[in-house]
This record gives sequence, structure tokens and C-alpha cells, in this order.
Amino acid sequence: MKGIKGFALALAMLLLGSVIPLGLAESNNNTGSYTGVAMDNSTREMVIAGQLIDQLQRLSKFAEDKIEPIKDKLPENSTILTHYELAEDYKEKAVSEYEAGDYYNSILDSLTAMHHYKVALSALNEAKEKVQDVRERIKMEIERMTEYFRFVEKTIRLAGNQGIDVSNLTALYNETRDAYKVVLDDLKAGDYEKAKADYEVAKEKKALLDEELRKVREELAYANAEEIVKDFLIKGEKGMEIAQKAIEVGEQNGYNVTELQERLDAFSEVYSHVKALADEGKWEDALTVMKDNRETIVEFHNAVEFVLRKVRERELDEKLKDVRAFLREMNDRIQKDAKALRELKSRGVDTTRAEVQLKVAAQELRIGVELLKAKKPLQAKAHFAIALDMLHKVDEFILAHS
Repeated sequence: MKGIKGFALALAMLLLGSVIPLGLAESNNNTGSYTGVAMDNSTREMVIAGQLIDQLQRLSKFAEDKIEPIKDKLPENSTILTHYELAEDYKEKAVSEYEAGDYYNSILDSLTAMHHYKVALSALNEAKEKVQDVRERIKMEIERMTEYFRFVEKTIRLAGNQGIDVSNLTALYNETRDAYKVVLDDLKAGDYEKAKADYEVAKEKKALLDEELRKVREELAYANAEEIVKDFLIKGEKGMEIAQKAIEVGEQNGYNVTELQERLDAFSEVYSHVKALADEGKWEDALTVMKDNRETIVEFHNAVEFVLRKVRERELDEKLKDVRAFLREMNDRIQKDAKALRELKSRGVDTTRAEVQLKVAAQELRIGVELLKAKKPLQAKAHFAIALDMLHKVDEFILAHS
């Protein structure tokens, strides 16, 4: 029995500093007052038990301040609540044993209580980190919804102007927007549990909005079938020219162009079908063919975009051989494009998208310059590539409307 007690006392001394938070362990440490004083086992037990009870009471208060405010919000089987309640039980037992002079068992139960407090507090910290992660994810999703709501508003406006019934879409839009606002208010108020529940409600409303938006967009598309089909034919013809040229260059250089050729062939077939219907003035039928072959069309244009991206990468590599000349050229193009867009806007052309693209080009160019100054050429190149791509798109817009 003495061996077991001795081990327990040694363990108590060893663990006294490890199971207690550092801030608690550093204060009110009275062990020094007994230094050099000979103590028998019973006295040593009393001293250690007293120190543990003192530390335990403060650890209990620390845990209480952290856990009690959220106790009612925790599920009954949560790790935090389970270990907190066990810790409280062992604490009461340890205090009672100490008051009754049963120092040995008080030591053991104090250590057990401390262990459970530690587990509960660790679980609480982990839960807080998870909550923060989820909170940030929800917040980012809500921020992304801003752009989505603008798109819905634009659709409502366009469809309404063309006599399409948008009452259901408008109602669902308002409900969804309000639902996400509730979530944002929950987060601002720090009520995570309510935010999580309200977020699920908001997502359900968005799913209904998505479906109604799809219906209205389809109706809007058919109301503008002629314009959409004509735009498809213009861009499709240009895309086929780019793809054919890329195939010829690729074959000359020994590249495998089989996949690009297959996508070109598949798209050409769809294009011919759409064009034949368009030539007969069957715009809605032509649009239906486009809708039924959407995957083929998207795959082809993705392939063309890939080819263009590679061409622009080579173009950028060539231009960056003289960085100063490249920057002068880019700034000149931005200024000229800005002037051209102002002129188009004065003629009643909607230049909103092109203006945004031009703004992005200017921003990316500035970021690239700053990265060059910071001696980060590879990162700078990535931003220059975006700027160049945006300028190409703006130039295409200006050319198409000039």
C-alpha cells in the first residue's frame, strides 16, 4: 500500500504542472514554503491535496467561465459537456474527501477532475476552430451571393422588359435574399447555431430560385433566339478558323492534334445544322439544336480558349523580353481602349462588361509591376497574362461594335 501511495504522490507532483493551464499553475504556488521542512507521508499528502484543491478550484472557475455560457447550446452527448460534468463530479468528490481528511483519495480525484477539465477545454478549443472555419465559409458564400443576386436582378429586369412573367422569380429572389440577410445578421450577432440553421433554410430557398431562374432564362433566350443564334454563328465561325489554323500548325510541328480535330468535327456538324435552320429563319429551332448540343459546343470553345491561351503565353514571353516596352505598350492600349469604350458608350452601346474587363487589366498590370519590383517575376508574369487576356477581350468587343 505504501508503494502505491508513494507512486500516487510522485505522480501528483509530476502532473501538477502538466494538467493545469500555465496561467493557473504559475500563480499562488506555495510549495516553496515547505522547502527544507521534513514531512511525514500524511503531512505530505495533506499539503499536496491542499495544493491540488486550490488549483482545481481555479481550474473549475476557468472552465465554468468558458463552458457555462454555451452549456445549453451543446448537445447532451457532446465531448465538452460529458467531460465537463465528469470533472465537476470528481471535483466535488475531491473537495469532500479533502474536508474529511481523506487526502490520498482527494489527490486521485483531483487529478481525475483536472484530466476531464483538460479534455473538455481542449474539445471546446477544437470546436471553436471548427466554428470559425464554418463561419468564414458561410460568410464567403454570402459574399459570393452578391454577384449572383446582381445576375438575378438583371435577368428580372431584362425579362420583365420583354413581357415575360417574372412574378415568381421576383418573389423567390426576395425570399432568398432576405434569408441570406438573416444568416449574415446571425453571424454579426455571434449566434453560430442559429446561423447554421438559417443557412440551410437559405440554401433551400436558393435551390428554388435557381430552378425558377433557369426557366425564365430559357424563356428569355427563346424570346431573343434570333440574336443568340446569330451571335453563335459569328463566334462559331471564328472559333473554327482558329481551331483549323491550330491543327495545321500542330501537324507541321509534329504535335498530336487528334482531340482538337475531333472536337472541331463535332462542333462543325452542330454549326452546320444550326446555320441551315437559321438560313430558313427557324431561329427557335436553331436555338433548340444549340441547347441539345450544349456539351459539344462548350467542349469546342474550351479547346479554342486553350489554344488562344497558349498563343498568348508565347506572345507574353516574347513581349517580356523587353519589359519596359511591354509596359509602355500595355498602358497605351489601356488608354486607347478606354477612349474607344467612351465613344461606344456615347453611341448607346452597353460597355459595362468591357469596362470591367479593362479595369481588371489595369489592376492586374499594376500588381504585376509591384511583383516585379519585389523580384517575383514568375508571379508577375501570371498577372501580366491576365491583363493581356482582358485586353484581348476588350479589343474584340470594340472591334465587334465599331
